[in-house]
Amino acid sequence: MTSRDIPHYETRTAICEYGRSLLDDDLTTGTGGNLSARLDEDRIAISPSGIPYADIKPADVPVVRTDGTVVEGETEPSTELPMHLAVYERRSDVGGVVHTHSPYATTFASLGEAIPASHYLLAFTGSEVPVTGYETHATEALGDAAVDALGESYNATLLRNHGVLTADGSLDDAYTVAQMVEYCARIHYQARAIGEPEILPDEEIDRLRGKLDSYGQ
Repeated sequence: MTSRDIPHYETRTAICEYGRSLLDDDLTTGTGGNLSARLDEDRIAISPSGIPYADIKPADVPVVRTDGTVVEGETEPSTELPMHLAVYERRSDVGGVVHTHSPYATTFASLGEAIPASHYLLAFTGSEVPVTGYETHATEALGDAAVDALGESYNATLLRNHGVLTADGSLDDAYTVAQMVEYCARIHYQARAIGEPEILPDEEIDRLRGKLDSYGQ
């Protein structure tokens, strides 16, 4: 099968590439974590379940309807499909979702602590990275907890005793948010090891979000 024969080839390729980046950037281990991208109002592409990221090819990336029906691909979608679908259903502004097990952010998830804005780059997510209540992985209940924590104003949440979920306008943007969450988690962890971090006020985060939205070319 050539690239011309694979529907949504570019998006499914991006999921493969970002999956490998999860390992390269130390945002997960093994086959942990998952990624998805909105294709249209009724379909998403999502990483497959249980396949090493290095082995995933574009044709392996399932295309799934919002009712959970697989319409392209021979592999099973990620077991966290219910969580991804919940985000897309609740947030029409979201075009990409990334779930990681990044170590510093997951440390705070295991503590049940939100990550506050002790570094200005947390503005990529909102005034903090909120934390969900605990729910079993791969369940609709976890999806409900994630979208409740995200609300309408956050681009990331900590999944208690589990990991991180980020959501933004595109898969590229959601991946950047995942990187920023882990970076800010590490800075906050290190700052707390030395002393008491200073937390930026919400109004400064709001101002920074406007600047970050217009950043770049």
